[in-house]
Amino acid sequence: MSSNTQIKKEKSQFGKMVESFGLPRLIITLFLVLLLVLAPFVGADLPTQITNIIARFSWNGVLVLAMVPMVHSGCGLNFGLPLGIISGLLGATLSIECGFTGGLSFVMAILIATPFALVLGSLYGWLLNKIKGGEMMIATYVGFSSVSLMCMMWLILPYRSPNMVWGLSGKGLRTTISLEGYYNQVLANFLRIKIGKLEIPTGTLLFFAILAIAMWAFLHTKTGTAMTAVGSNATFARAAGINVDKIRLLSVVMSTWLAAVGILVYEQGFGFVQLYMAPFYMALPAVSAILIGGASVNKASIANVIIGTILFQGIVTMTPTVMNNMIHMDMSEIIRIIVSNGMILYALTRRTEGSKS
Repeated sequence: MSSNTQIKKEKSQFGKMVESFGLPRLIITLFLVLLLVLAPFVGADLPTQITNIIARFSWNGVLVLAMVPMVHSGCGLNFGLPLGIISGLLGATLSIECGFTGGLSFVMAILIATPFALVLGSLYGWLLNKIKGGEMMIATYVGFSSVSLMCMMWLILPYRSPNMVWGLSGKGLRTTISLEGYYNQVLANFLRIKIGKLEIPTGTLLFFAILAIAMWAFLHTKTGTAMTAVGSNATFARAAGINVDKIRLLSVVMSTWLAAVGILVYEQGFGFVQLYMAPFYMALPAVSAILIGGASVNKASIANVIIGTILFQGIVTMTPTVMNNMIHMDMSEIIRIIVSNGMILYALTRRTEGSKS
């Protein structure tokens, strides 16, 4: 009898663990583990694939982290992420235009991007405060329209650096700008660990960890608690004397600034600045990652950011590689598009479900 009771207790505990972690996340995690197990058998180099997953996590982590403030304040998922990305791109291009090189160009890119992020984030936050309840729809159009506007501005703005402008006319920025000689791999190469074919970009991971810890610490301050209260129940927060609009505005500015820094981190790992339509869909992978990590439209944690980014980038990285090696055809880009868009579609159907942990 006691044995049956123990088995039932263990099953109950296992069920609670599955429910806490989330069945969809458990399935995705098992699928990623399966791909990692299959990789050596289909001829893919496992250490190289793990290196790629870690690298892509380090590139995208800050962009996903940018979702947290707006989710906490009840502004929803930040589909207007391109607004922050544009601030980062302005910081990057102006840093190169001013002639900064090496690690200093990365620091200056962040410093130059900051005022753009503060101004654009404030305007964006003011707009979202005017249309409470429809934030995510308006944010989507803000993101798309800002990218389209900047497509014209990249051609009009008076940049002169020969490393960025079109060679023949000398006017307008190139679609892709190399960061060689500037801040290419500036974080990734800091304290980089190499074990055979396995490489760990320690500097980039540390940079993400610092921002993640700072965000966690902020959310436990008086202002951070007020932000969470606004997201949970704006009416109650207002009755408690909290300035709801001010808190929401702060969350949008924080999210925009983190997006600006996030794209600079992405660029230093990728090695290029991509302009024009490149930021158009960059909000979707970030939104999907945090949802897959277990966040909802009004609840998100640092754990959701980490788990979601690893799962999303792991699946997007491993699936094309394993499939290519299994069918012996180069369809990596097609498979990557199908998988990434499939993950995005799946994540958006889970937008009202958060982790219960």
